[in-house]
Amino acid sequence: MLRFDELSFWEKSSYFEKTDFLIIGSGIVGMSTALYLRKQYNDARIVIIERGYLPTGASSKNAGFTCFGSPTELYDDLKNIDEQTVWDTFSNRYSGLKSLFELVDEKTFHYEPCKSWDLIETGVKNDINQEFIEYINTKSHEITGFSNIYTEDLEVSKKFGFEQIQTSYCNKLEGAINTGKLVQALHKEVIQNNIQILYGIEALSMDNASKTVHIETEYGTLQTQNCIIATNGFAKQWINEDILPARAQVLVTNPIKDLKVKGTFHFEKGYYYFRNVGDRVLLGGGRNIDVAGETTEKFGTTEKIQNKLQDLLNHIILPNQAWSIDYSWSGIMGVGQTKSPIVKMLNNNTAIGVRLGGMGVALGAQVGKKLASYF
Repeated sequence: MLRFDELSFWEKSSYFEKTDFLIIGSGIVGMSTALYLRKQYNDARIVIIERGYLPTGASSKNAGFTCFGSPTELYDDLKNIDEQTVWDTFSNRYSGLKSLFELVDEKTFHYEPCKSWDLIETGVKNDINQEFIEYINTKSHEITGFSNIYTEDLEVSKKFGFEQIQTSYCNKLEGAINTGKLVQALHKEVIQNNIQILYGIEALSMDNASKTVHIETEYGTLQTQNCIIATNGFAKQWINEDILPARAQVLVTNPIKDLKVKGTFHFEKGYYYFRNVGDRVLLGGGRNIDVAGETTEKFGTTEKIQNKLQDLLNHIILPNQAWSIDYSWSGIMGVGQTKSPIVKMLNNNTAIGVRLGGMGVALGAQVGKKLASYF
């Protein structure tokens, strides 16, 4: 193992010395922060370190939804959270997507304005009525400028081949992206803006009591004038606040001939979500059936949740169709009692932006913009 103090003059001077900003975490938040810092500081040395060989948490593992609020989620939130907070969260998600589209061209990550549908299962009490749809249309219009974002769609089963669905609510502004292409597009922008990304370096501890921040790694100590922590679900080591890791499991089927599923779909207040990826179905969720077991930083899938996902495929999404699973994986989110991210300065030279609550695509760029604004 080659330690930092064993590197050459060329390596030290090119990669590690006189660092102005060091960012821990190379996901959407970390790379967005770096790009917004570059807009402010043309000549600053900006370095991102990442413990994995790819972004490790959720940025390259999510379902790729550009979602900001489904009717059943909004209804549930409004019962449990004050109204202003609910709509502030909605606004932050919507603004975050706009910020993301400002950073990288939507064509590079295959954005599809395919709409979303919030599904209501047959036999389940439906709390959504026309008065509520009119209310959320009024509030969302105030935020987005678009009218009648939400409409009921009684034909969803006929159009997409579902069973056991009584009705649905369509959001005309939501869509889908290719998550891998998004991370690649951000990475390309980072490199083109003369920002270093160093993979395989895990930040173990930090001393930020002086003007210079010292970060300990297994290879030695890194020094920087300023530090930004963007580790989302893995942030507990840095901050003693309301944040817990939350594992989300996902699967993708084999290619299915004449697949009728087209678009993005929310089910059971967003605890399940699925979409088509070409002629495959991507399905994720199920954390609600084993909250304790899924409150973990460990990657992996479990039989209990995978069986539930497969049951949904069999009985609701792809009834009477043959399918198999080609991919399955998990990602680690950061969650808390509220849906607002933690974005703040820890002291004069260290900031943190974490707890994105499974909404990294919608919130990541906006969190990065705010973090950069602190310096």
